[in-house]
Amino acid sequence: MKKFERELVRGYLHEPEHDTLGKGLVLTHGAGANCESPLMKAVAEEFCRAGFHVLRFDLPFRQQKPKGPPFPALAGRDREGLRNAVAAMREITPNYVAMGGHSYGGRQASMLAAESPGLADALLLLAYPLHPPHRQDQMRTAHFPQLRTPALFVHGAPDGFATLEELLEAMRLIPVHTEWIELESGGHALKPEVAKECLQRFLHSKALGGSGAVLQ
Repeated sequence: MKKFERELVRGYLHEPEHDTLGKGLVLTHGAGANCESPLMKAVAEEFCRAGFHVLRFDLPFRQQKPKGPPFPALAGRDREGLRNAVAAMREITPNYVAMGGHSYGGRQASMLAAESPGLADALLLLAYPLHPPHRQDQMRTAHFPQLRTPALFVHGAPDGFATLEELLEAMRLIPVHTEWIELESGGHALKPEVAKECLQRFLHSKALGGSGAVLQ
């Protein structure tokens, strides 16, 4: 692992001991965290051990202020940071780059993928914030019908930002392949242990770029 910095990108690059996959993952954090969160580290380390190059990084809003929520008016700048991170990873693994993140980071990744089809090969959406807690009238799904990137949604119960039923209904709006994982505990924060299950899906799901082998 080494420090990595580009315009609007600041974080860490995890390089596998043996590059046998030729695959990369760009990963970022939620609104209240940074790339040093236990979840971000666990996912990055698990994918790296399997042969992925992983770039986990702080979004531009977190680079600007160490604590506190993102600036809603500057969400486009956060997406630009994601775009730059994907471009950097394409230099390393040109044939395959997955993109994703936790909560706000995953939402921005999905919005960027909807804006730019083909930018990423797959999405990893950890605890997607479908709506603010207790505000089901403010669904964050307007871009779902424009998504053309296969996605894995990871849901922890209970999660005030979405029930599993709400999430599954929203996923029907997406016109390409989607998969989901449900955890019986962990809530919106998710437990770092979910990293292993996420990796297995990416290795075995053909739609997500894996071998298509049956999971054991």
